[in-house]
Amino acid sequence: MDPTTPRRRRLRTLLALVASATLVGTLLTGTTTATAADTELAVNGGFESGLSGWTCSGSTGQATANPVRTGSGALRATPAGADNARCSQSVPVRPSSTYTLSAWVQGAYVYLGASGATAQDVSTWTPSASTWQRLSLTFTTSATATSATISLHGWYGQPAYVVDDVSLVGPGGGTTQPPATPTGLTAGTPTASSVPLTWGAVTGATGYAVYRDGTKITTTTTPSTTVTGLAASTAYSFQVTATNSAGESARSTAVTVTTADDGGTEGGLPPHALVGYLHASFANGSGYTRMADVPDSWDVINLAFGEPTTVTSGDIRFSLCPQTECPNVESVAEFKAAVAAKRAAGKKVLLSIGGQNGQVQLTTTAARDAFVTSVSSIIDTYGLDGVDIDFEGHSLYLNTGDTDFRSPTTPVIVNLISALKTLAARYGDDFVLTMAPETFFVQNGYQFYGSGPWGGQDPRCGAYLPVIHALRDDLTLLHVQDYNSGPIMGLDDQYHAMGGADFHIAMTDMLLTGFPVARDTSKVFPALRPDQVAIGLPASTHAGNGHTAPAQVNQALDCLTKGTGCGSYQTHGRWPGLRGLMTWSINWDRYNGWEFSRNFDAYWP
Repeated sequence: MDPTTPRRRRLRTLLALVASATLVGTLLTGTTTATAADTELAVNGGFESGLSGWTCSGSTGQATANPVRTGSGALRATPAGADNARCSQSVPVRPSSTYTLSAWVQGAYVYLGASGATAQDVSTWTPSASTWQRLSLTFTTSATATSATISLHGWYGQPAYVVDDVSLVGPGGGTTQPPATPTGLTAGTPTASSVPLTWGAVTGATGYAVYRDGTKITTTTTPSTTVTGLAASTAYSFQVTATNSAGESARSTAVTVTTADDGGTEGGLPPHALVGYLHASFANGSGYTRMADVPDSWDVINLAFGEPTTVTSGDIRFSLCPQTECPNVESVAEFKAAVAAKRAAGKKVLLSIGGQNGQVQLTTTAARDAFVTSVSSIIDTYGLDGVDIDFEGHSLYLNTGDTDFRSPTTPVIVNLISALKTLAARYGDDFVLTMAPETFFVQNGYQFYGSGPWGGQDPRCGAYLPVIHALRDDLTLLHVQDYNSGPIMGLDDQYHAMGGADFHIAMTDMLLTGFPVARDTSKVFPALRPDQVAIGLPASTHAGNGHTAPAQVNQALDCLTKGTGCGSYQTHGRWPGLRGLMTWSINWDRYNGWEFSRNFDAYWP
């Protein structure tokens, strides 16, 4: 939660890149001869029709007439900031079939690859192509594959690359017509946060897409789903389409549903809550604040921090700040009494585990069990309501290259999920679970989740997603740290910089709308309920990079809860049930004259 040094992307060494290509692709230097049954599947591979059939990230791609290899057109794409200028298209393929993908390229770094049809993505690349150079690879689709995404991209901070004559040769997909439009869309009994939907099955459909208020929010292979993450007492319009390898049907007739009233107290919290971290085990420039001196404005108090004895032990310890460092620290007995008084007043007091310096990696089941035992002991000793997970740095490193947040295999993630589920089961419905990941771990999954070291991205991108998803039914609050962050791409495919209303609007809209991870629409991270989401901000300019002035905080809240003052970013809905705000920290807010909490109290009295 303390300020961190901004991360900078660096070019991989040549050795790492060669190892990458060896692991994920087969380089071919010759020309593959197609069989009689093979056909050209790439659409507009010569870019004679501009960018028709292609989608390029952001505004990085454009058609060019110079240079071209053949014909009159080619693609020029320019990496910008954290965007590697990826251009792609999806094509229908047949299961268990072999395909040859090739392209002619120029540029300092150019990558060619295919995804979605093989167990692992395949790619090849060139580190230098001053003149036209052919990249080529072959791959065999899985037994269930019906489509593949072919793509090209450059490298961060490098000049533009140029592509012409992209070709995918192999057996054509078996379906040539999109399915019919679904009929009979019906809504079941809604709850305060969810709506069950059913519709008639469509012949020839391999899947269905669900739209909420005109925006695609999820996909399913069966003619039914339950839409979650909705606001209470709110009207929504739903439609569905049917899909197969040839495309998507028209949208069904809409059905409008109003969610139930939630009473405003889910999780034992008030309708709008203020969350703050209390420096309980250490001091810094903000000074030590005794538990008894925390104002009533704070509804959730996270004790910073419980830390591991070693990174991989799983053994978590917590103690109050030493008197030599914090002369005004209370006794343990006084602290426990103050915690009990806060809880009696309806406040929640949690143990926050991790922090910037508290790296926790549950690499083994023994570490997992030690985590459960030691955390339970702290909860019981101090009479706490639950835990806050503030894992940063490499605590959730995706070093095995997981690509599906719904089925993680990385031990540190699997063991953390298991440990938290065990704690939730042990303490029952009153257990409070919150999480405070950085935007890097969550919203950056929209672009880079699961790319791992072989794709050139930091494998922490989106690493919290499997944890959040697995525990969404147990999760009381997610308050992503909207600070100490570089620019992050929103659902508008534009980068947003911290410190203003626009950043908080875009980042929160992603959580409340849901988003495809790594741009893969088959892997949509479902929206969270509004009552599960709070916006994380620094309490002052001293507390972290990305401090946001109170007027800008209020503008973000107006946009998200009322639909007013949204500025350049247009949200996908309004969420009056948004839970509230989190800040680092109570101590820094006190140091700053309580500006943050006073503004919250004025906005939500």
